[in-house]
Amino acid sequence: MKRKNVRIAAAGLLLALSVASEMAQAAGVLTIGRREDSTGFDPIRTTQNEDNWVFSNVLDRLVWVDKSGTALEPALAESWTISPDRKVYTFKIRATKFSDGTPVSASDAAFSLLRLRDDENSLWRDPFMIMDKVEAPDAHTLVITLKEPSVPFLSQLALPNASIISKKALTEMGEEAFAEKPVGSGAFSIKEWVRGDRVVLEKNPRYWQASRVKLDGVEWLTIPDDNTRMLKVQAGELDAAISVPFSRIASLQKDPNLQVELEPSTREDHLLINHEHGALAKPEVRQALDFAIDKDAVVKTVTFGYGQVANSYIPAGALYHYADNLRRPYDPEKAKKMLAEAGAANLKLNYVVNAGDEVDEQIAILLQQQLAKAGVTVNLQKVDPSQSWSMLVSGDYDISVMYWTNDILDPDQKTTFVLGHDANMNYMTRYHNDKVKALVAAARVEMDEKKREQIYIDLQKMAKADVNWIDLYYSPYRNVSRKNIQGFYQNPLGRFFLEDTVKQ
Repeated sequence: MKRKNVRIAAAGLLLALSVASEMAQAAGVLTIGRREDSTGFDPIRTTQNEDNWVFSNVLDRLVWVDKSGTALEPALAESWTISPDRKVYTFKIRATKFSDGTPVSASDAAFSLLRLRDDENSLWRDPFMIMDKVEAPDAHTLVITLKEPSVPFLSQLALPNASIISKKALTEMGEEAFAEKPVGSGAFSIKEWVRGDRVVLEKNPRYWQASRVKLDGVEWLTIPDDNTRMLKVQAGELDAAISVPFSRIASLQKDPNLQVELEPSTREDHLLINHEHGALAKPEVRQALDFAIDKDAVVKTVTFGYGQVANSYIPAGALYHYADNLRRPYDPEKAKKMLAEAGAANLKLNYVVNAGDEVDEQIAILLQQQLAKAGVTVNLQKVDPSQSWSMLVSGDYDISVMYWTNDILDPDQKTTFVLGHDANMNYMTRYHNDKVKALVAAARVEMDEKKREQIYIDLQKMAKADVNWIDLYYSPYRNVSRKNIQGFYQNPLGRFFLEDTVKQ
């Protein structure tokens, strides 16, 4: 009987130690709720924030943008030089390892960048076509030779999609397997991805700044419904959540257990228009739709005043933003007349809406009501957020509200993506203007700063004249976390500095 009690006591002690161990481990894991699931982690095959914001802490780049979102810092490249003719970039690659223990070499960097430029599945080929040669004369030296000088090139290397991956791992695993569990050299590595549920990260002990990382891991949890996501943070079931609905900011700020962060951002929400669908191919029709939308009402009603009416695809505060760009006033009668003159009276449009996204759904209802005053019938098609992107890619939509955040300091990235006629079909709008395309390419190589600024002003004017899409509003990043979470921070270009986050 006594021995049995000893065994029970010992078992109880082991159980207590096990529970304590699990609690300690859980205490070092940050749980973040987000709306959309990832689509994949092969950096060259995605354009989604849901992917980039995860692998920005898994895959490393040669350089990255600092916390202020205004300057470049060394990353895998600990230093670099640029030739006097600004065509040859020589990088010294840091002595570090990938998460699987293999050394990071200049050959891996060359492989990654050439794959970004040459792979037919790369969505980021155009900005990197300016690279003539990418060579690794030794394990720690990378030499990139450009076809001609390029102002934004160094900034482009900070793009998350220009991350350096393991050539050995990709070759052995194959592209599909690698896209689910990539091998990188960042602060964390991907332990598990349960589609539609969560992405589990664990600390990478081989990270070159491993001592800086305080968390044991991070779990990105997919919770499409905004209300559910906020309630879970309030209940302590989540440590943090992103994309706080505007309507919940004030109430969450009053919760003593929470902290709401409204961070400066490069985010712009806009109405995408499929230029290949019937009357939408006509500029006059797209201009009429712009007149039919009351952006001030969107900012007041939907963003609760936290937003700012957008007048350009280049966000306010960003390099070369043209503050005096055209802003069409709200005039539904004029819009109705223009539509009739363009042969598009009684226009019917299919509007793809992200279900569960409170802000998207509010905008959809408001725009449906506003467009109705111009004689436009809008059918709202609510779909799961995981479906909407593929519908845009396939062109299975007429209009849809989406958003963009810059990933680099220079406007070339977004300009190429939305106006440059690249592999992304101008952000799936199918917009086409050869003069605009030529100007986008010219801006990339114009070395005179004043001339370059004028090109971007002209591009903003031309995009607005053509209505490549309809600019709606700019807004801050809106994140919430529990009070015991410190350093949960997102810079203006969207990167979460999870290597500096602490869970107390």
